[in-house]
Amino acid sequence: MSQYNDKGVVLRGWRLGESDRIVVLLTAEHGKVRAVVKGVRKTKSKFGGRLELTSHVAFQMFDGRGELGIVTQAETLDRFANLRTDPNLFANASAMLEVVDHFALDQVSDTRRYEMLVGALKTLDSDPAPLVVPAFFLKLLTHEGLEPQLDRCTRCDSNGPLVSIDYHEGGVLCEKCRRGRAVSEGSVAVMRSILGGGLSMALAVKDEQVCAEVESIAHEAIEFHLERRLRSRKVIDQT
Repeated sequence: MSQYNDKGVVLRGWRLGESDRIVVLLTAEHGKVRAVVKGVRKTKSKFGGRLELTSHVAFQMFDGRGELGIVTQAETLDRFANLRTDPNLFANASAMLEVVDHFALDQVSDTRRYEMLVGALKTLDSDPAPLVVPAFFLKLLTHEGLEPQLDRCTRCDSNGPLVSIDYHEGGVLCEKCRRGRAVSEGSVAVMRSILGGGLSMALAVKDEQVCAEVESIAHEAIEFHLERRLRSRKVIDQT
């Protein structure tokens, strides 16, 4: 077996036997990896609570013979304490982890995806503006080559007025071509900012109607490409 060091975020995990646990991590250099953490559920485990959901850790791992490695050391880089104590924040963080888990491929390195996730978790933990999660979803879709067209009608190439958005069409549509759901000019402007280098400006938006519309569109777009409803969204809807 070979050994390597890396950094990663715990996307999910489940019990294995009496005292072990399997974790799935999105790593900086090795893509998405799955590993056994031996004895982690014992009271005196050396890992403590370092490998819980959302944890950002530096770790050492032995490659296993199959798809599972073995984590031998882990040190906390960021616990994101606020995400752990606020149920709504934790549900939103879980939604981001769920989406990343879907798009990330096993053992295929994508440092940008890892950096996007860590950055979004840090922002959600320290300054949970209404559009942190929707912005992450839209930027992740763009990273995956699924960016919605927001500047011109996806059917006739008209530049406006743009009055609806349809995920089958891949973006916004004008009055003549309209289909899908209605979208306001303000929401289109905010989504353009998110994807056009104006993220800080977009995260400062406080208009409740615009924020709610962008959030709904981002979630619908993600679920369209996942071809299922987010499991984490059910929790969010209940909080």
